[in-house]
Amino acid sequence: MNDKQLVALQAAKYVKSGMLVGLGTGSTANYFIAELARCQREEGLKITTVASSTISAQYAQSLQLAIVALEHISSIDLYVDGADEITSDMTLLKGRGSDLVKEKLLAKAAAQFIVVADASKLVSHIGQNFAIPIEVIPFAWQLAKKSLEAMGGTGNLRPNAANDGFWITSHGSYVLDMKFDASLAASTLNTLINNTPGVVEHGIFYGLSDAILIADNGTVSERCA
Repeated sequence: MNDKQLVALQAAKYVKSGMLVGLGTGSTANYFIAELARCQREEGLKITTVASSTISAQYAQSLQLAIVALEHISSIDLYVDGADEITSDMTLLKGRGSDLVKEKLLAKAAAQFIVVADASKLVSHIGQNFAIPIEVIPFAWQLAKKSLEAMGGTGNLRPNAANDGFWITSHGSYVLDMKFDASLAASTLNTLINNTPGVVEHGIFYGLSDAILIADNGTVSERCA
């Protein structure tokens, strides 16, 4: 069993019958979804799920998990998802797959948000390994970029997979991938980007995680807020 599977199985232990559970996106989240389906099939677990992406929704449905649309919920019991970077104060970088609006909505709506990852995701500061994805309204991207550059940001629009245009999110936004000075605290950066006109959402998840499960060489450690 690899570390991603191990940490996903640990997270599944938090799930109880009757819960509305948010499903993350990515390889670790897929192990979590598969384990929920196994518990439903073999142990009689009764849950409803809501997904952070079309991919996760389709996977959950293929495993016969009951799923509701995001627009039909106002709160959830538990959300489990991975992260691209995790700092010692439990700030996260997410959204490299560009589903960050749904991911942040679920993280905020959850009574408990549990992050699952392996030790490679631990960093000293947000933006250490990856640019910060910032989703912007298409007609405002140049104005938003100029504002972000005034804060010291550097970067550009994310290209699409074919490299012949811009990446477009599932609800029609562009994504700016921006790097900032490492000395800028995540809390400050979070506020500055939140206050930038034209920005829909961004990948800094500050003060949202309740517990972080880290798998490292076959052992899982837990950090709580």
